[in-house]
Amino acid sequence: EYQWKGPFYFIQGADPQFGLMKAWTHGDTNNGDDEWEEEIKLAEQAVQAVNKLNPKPKFFVLCGDLVHGMPGTRWKKNQEQDLKDVLKNTDQDIPLVFVSGNHDIGNTPTRETIDDYCKNWGDDYFSFWVGGVFFLVLNSQLYFDSSKCPELRQAQDAWLDEQLAVAANQKCRHIIVFQHIPLFLSKPDEDDDYFNLGKSVRQEIMEKFHKAGIFSNF
Repeated sequence: EYQWKGPFYFIQGADPQFGLMKAWTHGDTNNGDDEWEEEIKLAEQAVQAVNKLNPKPKFFVLCGDLVHGMPGTRWKKNQEQDLKDVLKNTDQDIPLVFVSGNHDIGNTPTRETIDDYCKNWGDDYFSFWVGGVFFLVLNSQLYFDSSKCPELRQAQDAWLDEQLAVAANQKCRHIIVFQHIPLFLSKPDEDDDYFNLGKSVRQEIMEKFHKAGIFSNF
């Protein structure tokens, strides 16, 4: 769908994070994620609400932290399976798009954790067209800390440059980016924080996005 066909909408969600609620309530965010019934109920409600929408959204994107369990932790696989069981009830006419977060591939991802994510949820970065709009999905953990897989950060950087060149050649009307960690929370020059990207990489990405005409980043 390379051609602009008029306005449409999509649904964005983030952090279904099966296992977080009990872990947070009990003050043990590292090991207290052995129950997630409440998260299942909320996710089911979300799917039911999305399915009732008319007209239907073009797609439903989940922007990371799909489950609470970090790579290699005890309950991660069970949490992932339960989330998949809920999401399979999404209307088949509404495609699902997944974005990786730190709980999916680790605060400091490795090739192994990223490979495992890709086997379960699809590529960690990719692009797609809908209704004349060019969408980019990024692996923001590679911008947060790629110390254990610098070659993967370099590969994503090269790929992103290629995709922005494609967008320029196509003269697409809009480009929208999805990522888990935001560039900033309130202002572009804010200090580094756990919940944003560091200033140096932030500035680099913002300049690249501005040059490409990207104004929407989720």
